[in-house]
Amino acid sequence: MSVYKLAAQLMQDNLATAQAQGFNEQELAKALMNEVIAVYRRERSISDIAHELHFLAENLDEDADYAFMRP
Repeated sequence: MSVYKLAAQLMQDNLATAQAQGFNEQELAKALMNEVIAVYRRERSISDIAHELHFLAENLDEDADYAFMRP
């Protein structure tokens, strides 16, 4: 299993747990994002984290090519 499949499975499992406890998926996603950033901060600079988050934000449209791709 790839790490991405593992993350997707963990998310699905945790969504079910969160919903059972009265939280919605957006609340869980925000809390998990905060935890991911806390893990990033252990070994990465703030500017590096900001750069990664900016890249992800700029490439949210799954139908568009990444900005660095050539036609």
